Amino acid sequence: DASGKDCVSLIVSVPNRPGAVHDILVPLKTHGVSMTRFESRPARSSGQWEYFFFIDLQGHPSQPHVAAAMAELRGLCAYYKVLGTYPVAD
Repeated sequence: DASGKDCVSLIVSVPNRPGAVHDILVPLKTHGVSMTRFESRPARSSGQWEYFFFIDLQGHPSQPHVAAAMAELRGLCAYYKVLGTYPVAD
């Protein structure tokens, strides 16, 4: 259940093409969802220039604007996994 001050952690990858990283940020802006973390790590099992992105979002998937952003984001990703949702410590 949402606590009112939550975070969602994701790991995603996008196709290696110009503008792909920009494209995954657009749904967040469109739906007013803030990122608190965005880190890239090379994908060991894939080819050169393939990366995974670790993203933390403010909010909870039960909130309509967060759910809409996550659904749109999922459609843009070659790989998409929710790592977890948790309340943010004060």
